[in-house]
Amino acid sequence: MSTHGWTLLAAYSVVLLLLAFPLGRYIATVMEGRLPLAGRIESALYRLCGVKADSEMGWLQYALAILAFNALGVLAVYALQRLQIWLPLNPQGMANVTPDSSFNTAISFVTNTNWQGYGGETTMSYLTQMLGLAVQNFLSAATGIVVVVALIRGFARHTAKSIGNAWVDLTRVTLWILLPISFVYGLFLVQQGVVQNFDAYKDVKTLEVVHYQEATSGPDGQPVKNEKGEPVMEDKSTDTQTLAMGPVASQEAIKMLGTNGGGFFNANSAHPFENPTALSNFVQMLSIFLIPAALCFTFGRMVQDQRQGWSVLIAMFVLFVAGAITAMHFEQMGNPQLKALGVDQAPSTLQAGGNMEGKDVRFGIADSALFATITTDASCGAVNAMHDSFTPLGGMVPLVNMQLGEVVFGGVGTGLYGMLVFAILAVFIAGLMIGRTPEYLGKKIESYEMKMTSIAILVTPLLVLAGTAIAVMSEAGRAGIANPGVHGFSEILYALTSAANNNGSAFAGLSANTPFYNVLLAVAMWFGRFGVIVPVLAIAGSLAAKKRIAVTEGTMPTHGPLFVVLLLGTVLLVGLLNYVPALALGPIVEHLMLWK
Repeated sequence: MSTHGWTLLAAYSVVLLLLAFPLGRYIATVMEGRLPLAGRIESALYRLCGVKADSEMGWLQYALAILAFNALGVLAVYALQRLQIWLPLNPQGMANVTPDSSFNTAISFVTNTNWQGYGGETTMSYLTQMLGLAVQNFLSAATGIVVVVALIRGFARHTAKSIGNAWVDLTRVTLWILLPISFVYGLFLVQQGVVQNFDAYKDVKTLEVVHYQEATSGPDGQPVKNEKGEPVMEDKSTDTQTLAMGPVASQEAIKMLGTNGGGFFNANSAHPFENPTALSNFVQMLSIFLIPAALCFTFGRMVQDQRQGWSVLIAMFVLFVAGAITAMHFEQMGNPQLKALGVDQAPSTLQAGGNMEGKDVRFGIADSALFATITTDASCGAVNAMHDSFTPLGGMVPLVNMQLGEVVFGGVGTGLYGMLVFAILAVFIAGLMIGRTPEYLGKKIESYEMKMTSIAILVTPLLVLAGTAIAVMSEAGRAGIANPGVHGFSEILYALTSAANNNGSAFAGLSANTPFYNVLLAVAMWFGRFGVIVPVLAIAGSLAAKKRIAVTEGTMPTHGPLFVVLLLGTVLLVGLLNYVPALALGPIVEHLMLWK
């Protein structure tokens, strides 16, 4: 790693902790209903919507409310895409989106995945971007936060039949946490140069004339071919370029803060209109981890033991730092196969210190590798570099981050409840080793909790591995591979891993905007999201109903170094072991071939 890489990682970690601690306390204040003057505004909204704020829900009612709320979101986003040609705020006259792509995108944004098989600036109208995608960026993020808050209540309460009110929780998260921070963040992005308007796209003069070739089309609109069956090319040139406009900054703010990741532009956070400066790049990386890190402090405050929050946070930080160092290291090693081209210079000389392929020169290797690590540790999916162009082991870091269940900070809410599920499993394993009934935060972990934990942990590996197998065995799945061989397998594995773990990033060498992949990935996204949420809420309901057990000399402490090591071991062994054969067939083999 370079000096810049070490400095960047250290600065990022310090600033993140300084911001996360006060925000964590603030989130706890909001979710416990102790924010001054908020009650009056909330009461008016509850009366308007017919919500009984003082009526709490059991876990099943809470889960049904979350499912119904998100199902309505799918219908709304799907309808907006299918009708956008006839709706306002469409200055470019974007056509209606195809049914399979609309279906995929609707589920993608509702599940906080934000997988995009299309180019945003060439597909979606301003109204669809704002009313459909940006709104779901808020609501899907709120869903993740309220689920983890419900789980925390399960630990904090005893002999209780309820875990909160889903409608009250969703209102508070959206109104007092996501909206105000996004508003300030959006203003900052505008100041940095991010576009925010409703103008039509602009044609501007370029500094140089661009020369290119284009296939000649016949009267029927099909390419004209010569006697060899090759398309006939004609020389063309242009001195104009079309610049996309739109309400970008407002969507960019919640895209990063809510760990959504879906960009207004196809190039995502590598586009200068989304991420124009080194400062905006640093702040975007901070905003991805901000709420997930803060929720660790919220957890400690709500269970009245801040040490518990620190233990989880330290475990997350260890995995994050290890991944960041690994990604930076392998990207800075460069490509040894350049010597095979007959060039005498060392690879580092040819690649200016490392692998710059697929990276923006504004950010370089360290910032790109760190961004890739952060966005896949969280369920964000925003990218400022092409992960498909990373070295095999550098690209394996984002892949492994997702396969761990994105519990290394993870998405807003999803990362913490995923890590708490692993914590429950860790204390269960420890209980088996010492012959005691496992306990966590004063609650006995019994067979019901372990059944739900098993479902929550195994549902995503099942979706990833089964989906990858289906894609590899089917002709429609193989047709989308642009890079044959082991890298093509890695592209499919990455796509299913990203979908089932609700990340949304891609290797992007896979042509996935087809009916086959749009349906397959949509199924993985939906069940990857709610196949975990429902068991987590069931655990919350079960724990809330239990009595709290007094701490004795035989109780294993869950706030010290021993527990952190146990938690790390559980995450690595259980979370990653499912994927070792698949990784061996993809990035590991590719690395060995590269360095043979």
